[in-house]
Amino acid sequence: MIRIDDILDKASGSFSESEINLLKKAYVFAALAHQGQVRRSGEPYLSHSLEVANMLADMGMDKTTIAAGLLHDVLEDTRVTAPELQKAFGKEVAHLVEGVTKLSRVQESSPETRQAESVRKTIIAMTDDLRVIFIKLADRIHNLQTLKSLPQSKQKKIAKETLDIYAPIANRLGMGRIKAELEDLAFQYVDSDYYEKIESFVQPKRKESDVDLKKIKRAIAREMKDNNIPAEISFRIKRPYSIYKKLQRQKIEFTQVYDLMALRLITDSVKNCYAALGMIHQKWPHLPHRFRDFIAMPKPNLYQALHTTIITEQKKMFEIQIRTRDMHDLAENGIAAHWKYKEADQQAILKEDQRIIWLRELVDLYKEQKNPREFLQSLKTDLIPEEIYVFTPKGQVITLPLGASALDFAYCIHTEIGLHASGAKINNRHASLKTILKTGDIVEILTTADIHTERTWLNIAFTSRARHHITRWLNQQRKSRDVTIGKQIWKEALSSRGQAIPRQKIPALLSKISRLTNAPLQGMDDLFGFLGSGKIDLTNKRLDKIFSSGESVSRGKPLLEKVVSSVAQKSKSGQIKLASEKGNMKLGKCCSPIKGEPIVGYMTGGKGITIHAQRCRYIRNGPLDRHRLFDMTWDQSLKGHFRGKLLMRGKNYPGLLAKVTAVIAELGGNIIKANVETFTDQEGQIRLILEIKNIGHLQSIISRLLQIKEITSVERL
Repeated sequence: MIRIDDILDKASGSFSESEINLLKKAYVFAALAHQGQVRRSGEPYLSHSLEVANMLADMGMDKTTIAAGLLHDVLEDTRVTAPELQKAFGKEVAHLVEGVTKLSRVQESSPETRQAESVRKTIIAMTDDLRVIFIKLADRIHNLQTLKSLPQSKQKKIAKETLDIYAPIANRLGMGRIKAELEDLAFQYVDSDYYEKIESFVQPKRKESDVDLKKIKRAIAREMKDNNIPAEISFRIKRPYSIYKKLQRQKIEFTQVYDLMALRLITDSVKNCYAALGMIHQKWPHLPHRFRDFIAMPKPNLYQALHTTIITEQKKMFEIQIRTRDMHDLAENGIAAHWKYKEADQQAILKEDQRIIWLRELVDLYKEQKNPREFLQSLKTDLIPEEIYVFTPKGQVITLPLGASALDFAYCIHTEIGLHASGAKINNRHASLKTILKTGDIVEILTTADIHTERTWLNIAFTSRARHHITRWLNQQRKSRDVTIGKQIWKEALSSRGQAIPRQKIPALLSKISRLTNAPLQGMDDLFGFLGSGKIDLTNKRLDKIFSSGESVSRGKPLLEKVVSSVAQKSKSGQIKLASEKGNMKLGKCCSPIKGEPIVGYMTGGKGITIHAQRCRYIRNGPLDRHRLFDMTWDQSLKGHFRGKLLMRGKNYPGLLAKVTAVIAELGGNIIKANVETFTDQEGQIRLILEIKNIGHLQSIISRLLQIKEITSVERL
């Protein structure tokens, strides 16, 4: 078991006496707070705190982080309060401990919600101080090392969360060593059988390759020495989880994994990295398609190295990684390597680090996401380790997660380009926005000023960035529509009362309406939004209370109809005309009204006016507020096609669908979708979605279909 003296010995070389005293004080405080507590494994609880602090010391963390590591569980698992901790150790240590403390109570009791909220809390805390995640990762590693003492269900849950969230975060921050340890520890519990299978495959291969690797190592070392290139050479075995991911990704068998063993060459400069590569390629044949230059084009987590795969005289393949000492340090420790600098330089170094910029952008997108489970799913998508590299026409490299579309690319370039995207050119060929991109694609986004984001784009967007901006734009449009309708409702309400509200009386009026409706109203736009969305109703009784005049609303046209009249066109008969399906009006999906049939309008909360056919079952029998219904008529100048749904029943006759198709085509209709079902040898039915001009057109089609002798009935859905 780790002792406090082990940690102090590691710190003594770089810490002052006062810093060492801080660690001693944190140890004593944690020991008293956790006194008598025992972990599931039977070990004293303090042993866990010491293990976490020891890992942080190994990572080269500063005194504050190591002290917070010793104290990281005192708020969650003891009676110590945040103010007490801050009083004893200051604001900085207390802030770090609070950042890694799970939420003890969440309004919704669902375990998934608690997990999501706790993860969200940690992610947001990371952007304030990245040391929060260093403590969390060390905590997670030791928890995984002692996971055997927990029930199997909890083991799998913690292990899966590690693979989904914490290992990918370590990867994004360039912390290769931590990421590898998290993955292999978690993999043992997520799929223990597969883990054992991989281990049993690797062990004999390790012995087989040992002689070859030592031979190649000696040969490379000799070449480097002869050419005065300083080189430190070691070899490593591909990790179990890395093998598993490769098998899954490439859909191959164990025998097809050729890079189980790899050599690593560390030299003193970028120039010597390329010189070493040239010498290795001269001595051994290599696989050109396996060469990767991550020095010229670093990974998003800033990993840099040269990767090549050579073929030995024994026809065996080995991967060789070539990097400088600084590159190696960053590959192993990532952003944590900055803590080896002086504390005064840390923030300046981190401020411009791309990995932190990515993290802050991610959190900005998530802060508006109210649903914690949606947040967790979005985070998992953004942390997908498999990435693609695509190019703008000017050669700029854009990194996207595997599975991203041209639409995701558009939003990655700029929000405005995404909002007005009309299509794409991929490798100089026209393509749709839903086209999935692959590494090497050159992508250009075509934009049109009068094209705007549609809700269907959410089915195309893969990245949370694109989905966030699409959702935000749609919400802004909805709010704008609500405010427009709400203004008219308020205008008609004032008109019906003969009222005019002086500017200086608006705050008092809003306060009064807020008390009556329990709506948080900070300004008039808030009131208009609530009115337009239907969240506030201006009933006669409520109007009486608002204006305190006691007079009745005029008996003229209903207030709602007046409002609708002001935002739509009117026919000569005084009915509201449907001139287009734009702005505040849309056709109801429940009944798909067709031009020419009787229709009504319904003021839908937050969605403007929905047009329904009078025959609609929802209108006839649904739980509606009847005061929100009003008569409408079709504008005869309205152009376009409409969709009608038909259900035909008849005899199960070969060629019946062909007859139906011929009739519809002859009459100028268009079949969007057809579904044929057979019940017995004698009976069946066909469901159709048709594109037609108007109700008369549909009725003509129905009449002709009934003339087909095998059809017994045709009804509209």
